[in-house]
Amino acid sequence: MNTAWVGARSSATPSQLEALARAIRNTPIIDNHAHPLLKLEALKKHPLLSITSEAHNGDAVHSAIHSLPHLRAVRQLSELLKCNNTWEAVVAAIEQKRIDFPLEWTAQCLQGIETLLLDDGLDNEDDAQDMVWHNDYTRTECKRIVRIEKVAADIIKKIGKTYDASPKTGNDVLNDAYDDWIVAFDTIINEAIDDPDVVAFKSVICYRTGLDVDSTVDEVEARAAFADIISNFALLDFTKLHEDNLNDLVVHRTAMLIRDSPSKLKKPLQFHTGLGDSDITLAKSSPAHLQDFIRAYPTVPIVLLHAGYPFMREVGYLASVYEHVYADIGEVFPCISEDGQEQVLRQILELCPWSKILWSTDGHWFPETYLLAVTQMREVFTNVLSSYVRKGHIGYKAAIELVRDMLFRNANKLYHLDIDFVELDEEPGAEVGPYASDLELFQLFLKDQPPPDFVRICWNDYTATPRMRMVPFRKFMSLFEQGKSTDISIPTAVFGLIQNDRLVPTLAPTGEYRLHPDFSSLRPGPTEGHVSMYGEFREKSGAPVALCPRSLLQKAVDLGAENGLSFLLGFEVEFLLLERVEGADTSATLSLSSLNPFKHRPSEASASGRFSTLTTDGHAWSVSRYFADPKVSKLLRDMVHALDSMGIYVEQLHAESATGQFELVLPPYPPIQAVDTLLHTRDVMFALATAAGYKITLHPKPFSTACGTACHTHMSISSPGGDKPEVYEPFYAGVLKHLRAITAFTYSNPASFERLRDGAWAGGRWITWGKQNRETPLRKIEGSHWELKAMDGLANPYLAMAAVLLSGIHGYMDGEKLTWGDCEIDPAKLTPNDRAELGVKDMLPASVEGALTALKGDEEFVEFLGQEVVERYCDVKEFEMEFLAEMGEEERRNWIMERY
Repeated sequence: MNTAWVGARSSATPSQLEALARAIRNTPIIDNHAHPLLKLEALKKHPLLSITSEAHNGDAVHSAIHSLPHLRAVRQLSELLKCNNTWEAVVAAIEQKRIDFPLEWTAQCLQGIETLLLDDGLDNEDDAQDMVWHNDYTRTECKRIVRIEKVAADIIKKIGKTYDASPKTGNDVLNDAYDDWIVAFDTIINEAIDDPDVVAFKSVICYRTGLDVDSTVDEVEARAAFADIISNFALLDFTKLHEDNLNDLVVHRTAMLIRDSPSKLKKPLQFHTGLGDSDITLAKSSPAHLQDFIRAYPTVPIVLLHAGYPFMREVGYLASVYEHVYADIGEVFPCISEDGQEQVLRQILELCPWSKILWSTDGHWFPETYLLAVTQMREVFTNVLSSYVRKGHIGYKAAIELVRDMLFRNANKLYHLDIDFVELDEEPGAEVGPYASDLELFQLFLKDQPPPDFVRICWNDYTATPRMRMVPFRKFMSLFEQGKSTDISIPTAVFGLIQNDRLVPTLAPTGEYRLHPDFSSLRPGPTEGHVSMYGEFREKSGAPVALCPRSLLQKAVDLGAENGLSFLLGFEVEFLLLERVEGADTSATLSLSSLNPFKHRPSEASASGRFSTLTTDGHAWSVSRYFADPKVSKLLRDMVHALDSMGIYVEQLHAESATGQFELVLPPYPPIQAVDTLLHTRDVMFALATAAGYKITLHPKPFSTACGTACHTHMSISSPGGDKPEVYEPFYAGVLKHLRAITAFTYSNPASFERLRDGAWAGGRWITWGKQNRETPLRKIEGSHWELKAMDGLANPYLAMAAVLLSGIHGYMDGEKLTWGDCEIDPAKLTPNDRAELGVKDMLPASVEGALTALKGDEEFVEFLGQEVVERYCDVKEFEMEFLAEMGEEERRNWIMERY
């Protein structure tokens, strides 16, 4: 089955979604309905507030500041203008642009538009630029749309002004005037039909008398209505036609002239429908009223403008059942909210073929109307169409064609423009969006650096073993050049292996996953000539693999987003630096005595020892003397410099308590990026240490008498309102509620529980929290910024953070109460009464086996984490425990240090 065209649920890959987003971003726009911009000197005559509202005057336009479209415009414009996100700041910044760079600002606002089809019939035409002026801002010359009611009204004005001077009197002059009006109108319309600069006609009868156009026109009544206008012209302030018969006559006459024109390529007749200012009678603005008129002119192309808002389904229906009817979805960008815009697109696509849908800005007066319309359209198209592709409603290739048809090809064909389709060029160095194509991201990444030798695609398995596949750069680029996918085949046994590649006995080495690289995670390194990125596992069909740790964390992030929550995570990388013993037998075991924290020289290592503690004049927490050692100081400096060159900006670096122990603090990032960055940072540190003759280990308890090595995690809720207690307290209550089960992921190795001690600044054994209390598993720092201390470097951070976030999110969703009080001292020193008062009841498990039992017994936790994940994780861990149990204590310590 061709899923790339017809779609299939859960089959879309990131690269396919990125290809779709690139098409949305780079497809040129034929703006099939717009209006001229104002001359610079006329801009201040009109309220800028009207850019998101159809209210143009008085209190109505000023109330726009309390609307969702206005707030969105402020956000978008302030970001682009790099000013404060207030309306006042936006206005000031725009006015400055008008003074300093008016032409450049206009060009920026109209960027991405291939051509404009301009209805120049708005009021205040003397204030507006002419059509040719706009050609400087589009790739292709602009064309004109003739507004037929204005043509009719202008002729009446000329006739009315000459009426009193006529030598004729009575009905004769009025009948002759009517005939002259018809002849003059027909002449102008016919000239426009023949004019290559005119591509369409437009009716605003919706504004005048409504869309309930009579199927026939009573000429007697029309003549009488015309005579009434002319005979009283001197007393009237005539500007527009408001008579039913005359307005009906104008649209019928135009349709007949188009129908009877000799050309086979008929020029369309556009109708304003729905959304408009206060002149409209809303009940008469539904396009459903035009059905009889549509039937009467089957050879005249008819375009229903502005999605008929709020009558979108009527527009979609008419365009779907009448061959000559087309649906335009303009003006709603930017005049209604983002949710509303998405509903417009969804409702039109419910029924209407996309070959019948056009897009327009309805931009007018201010260049910012074009900018906002295009920006918001691309956002909404990306959101809606990506959702459809993910759900399998449409294949990604079909979605790409839909975009190109709706934004360019349909209008190009309908208006007989004959413009060649050429994608927009992106400026060098331009930022790519969240769904940029893989190739775009890769090219941007490589822009300012030499080509690498190898491309690494990395993952972290259920034992937290960092694994990867390397592809030579030449081969990797050839995949792009040949249009092939860059995903890699990996056996399904990947999530059933322990550290030495032994497979859980209940599994078989059969089946295949596809490892899809996430190009947004690209980083240089960790060694020279290499670049790395992390991948997510998918089935061959494209469906996500439930067992994939990175996908599980993404699931948590998505659930948070559905509930209005977003997060930042920041990791403290604690590590122990050891010296390698020259000439040591690399197959030998590591002597415990060689790691005695009170012995500091390599010569004191055992004969069989491979590593020794660093030479030191006295190591302690945050001491400065340690950095006097030039070799150590250089290595630590090189780590920071290397990470800095990769865009990872270390926030702090200091000595920790145990001999040779240090801590490197990473900045906060969104969860997926944070974990990717943590793993890449470790790879960089390990590589540099090895190159310098050192060994780094993450062993949680390298010395029985000194502080252990952890991976403390800082968490905060970064979404609006995240620092409110009613948001973060239920979240952390959920974490504490499930912390015994979470421990199976954060303390995943027997060595982890060697670190689990009271009174050792390790978070202790009691389940509770305390403000600035480093003896509790959760330390509150400020607001929603808390630190998880119950985690070490042997944990798979994707799984651990998924477990923590899912627990917290469900706590927020369920309104969990933070029944634990603020523990101000070491909870191990609390009396039984104190514990009862603070709600401190439970302790963390004391072993891996205990943690796995707690995990299996927490049914609610298992449900939202996933039964399949829990079962596989337990199988792997139990098999790993059996293997480690065969080793002696010293052998096991050595084995873990070699691998972590």
